Amino acid sequence: MDIPRRSALALTALLFASVSWSQGLAFVPQAEAESGAIKLLLHTYRVGPAATSSTFDFVNQGGQEILFPFNRLTALLDIGERHELRFTYQPLEIVTTVNFRSAVTVDGKTFNGPTRMTYGFPFYRTTYLYRFLGDPGESWLSAGAAIQLRNASIRFESLDGSTLANSQNLGVVPALALAGRLDLGGGLFAAFDATGIYASSAFINGANFQFEGSILDASARLGYQAGRSVEVFMNGRFFGGSAAGVSGYERSAWGNSESGETANYIASAALTLGATVRLPE
Repeated sequence: MDIPRRSALALTALLFASVSWSQGLAFVPQAEAESGAIKLLLHTYRVGPAATSSTFDFVNQGGQEILFPFNRLTALLDIGERHELRFTYQPLEIVTTVNFRSAVTVDGKTFNGPTRMTYGFPFYRTTYLYRFLGDPGESWLSAGAAIQLRNASIRFESLDGSTLANSQNLGVVPALALAGRLDLGGGLFAAFDATGIYASSAFINGANFQFEGSILDASARLGYQAGRSVEVFMNGRFFGGSAAGVSGYERSAWGNSESGETANYIASAALTLGATVRLPE
């Protein structure tokens, strides 16, 4: 989902203004990494008008019915007792090769036979959270906002080199965020986080063309405080989103799709193991 720049810039200014007064407060940096597997539950894709382009099912037609590697890196910064910044990088590139049993039309180009598909959807996210219940290291609840840069690249390539359909762009996505933690005793804890938004051209974005989009990135984890500076955890995550409509933005870059009309829906589940390390202050 892509939100026009004026809304994204306003939210970015709000994120940084909200912590600009924090000089003199204690800063506690942490680093977090998790790794595991992701399963695509639903993934459909269409570029071009529905009358002339196929709605392609990546799970049933595109080889995405198996598990794929999943990794995520996050830097966290506690500011005083109530404020937190999170910087997240999530790489995601899924490459599959399938011998199409029937013709598929993507962005006005027809594929039939052996085809390689690359679905790249890595993102970079900055999140600000305000802890309005509880204290650090105990049970707490936080809410805030996020700015996400998604670096999408989707390619269909016939293996004989005769046909290529390519769609890529850099999108700025503002979102709302919620996170919490429950101390279970004995070093055990449960935690959750969720980042998401739904928008259409009539809601918050100021666009003058018709589209709708959404994202939801939500997880629940069970962890253990292994020491003063280290936590280990098992994490279950749902990641999904949608983008449908006709973009009115300029498509001059040769790497962009030829058609501005798209319909892209994805839902996935990931299971990871990870650790959070508190760094020296």
